[in-house]
Amino acid sequence: MKYFLDSAKMDEITYAYENYGIDGVTTNPKHIQASGQPFMVAVQNLADFAADKPDFPISIEINPHLTESADMIAMAEKIHQFSDNFAIKIPATENGIIAARHLEQEGIRTNVTLIFSAAQAIMPAKIGAKYASPFVNWKELNGEDGMGYVKDIAQIYRNYGYQTEIIVAAVRSGHQIVEAAKAGADIVTAGLDVYRDSFYHPYTDLGLKRFQDAWDNTPKEA
Repeated sequence: MKYFLDSAKMDEITYAYENYGIDGVTTNPKHIQASGQPFMVAVQNLADFAADKPDFPISIEINPHLTESADMIAMAEKIHQFSDNFAIKIPATENGIIAARHLEQEGIRTNVTLIFSAAQAIMPAKIGAKYASPFVNWKELNGEDGMGYVKDIAQIYRNYGYQTEIIVAAVRSGHQIVEAAKAGADIVTAGLDVYRDSFYHPYTDLGLKRFQDAWDNTPKEA
């Protein structure tokens, strides 16, 4: 399973790429806002980062106010001019599907996002979207099974040999990362702090302390 970083902050992206070897980046309007950069400046910075990394995909979301497929397509084409690494995030609506299908036929890769049911995930795969992004934590906060439908999507894709990759999004814990891997997701995307938390376990610290004490109390010379 690949690890993508859910962020538009260049310092976080650089750190995670250089130290964790992350496989890609996903962004959304909230991440762009948090970066403190105007939208197009952030897009250019991401394109510059990817310029020498041909196998490093970055998902950029179009204006969420756009509801007509023609408008979605026009903005997606504009964003894609910045980098071939960009996958354009399109909402999982009827017009979003129409736009994604058109873009894929143009050779512009898409990430159909805001998927909250297995039914919503079938059409993106059928039209050949590069990615489909089911959201986990939002479902769980609403009292629903956040990972069950990811398992269903993975099974459906296997049943029919769909090539669309599943990006499990809105991941907030190490447990959810593990569950995504068990479900058969292709990718998990999470913030830097979520990955850092997933590296931690109190028994690791306990074990280190015990071994440090033993090391300190062992003669170093005969």
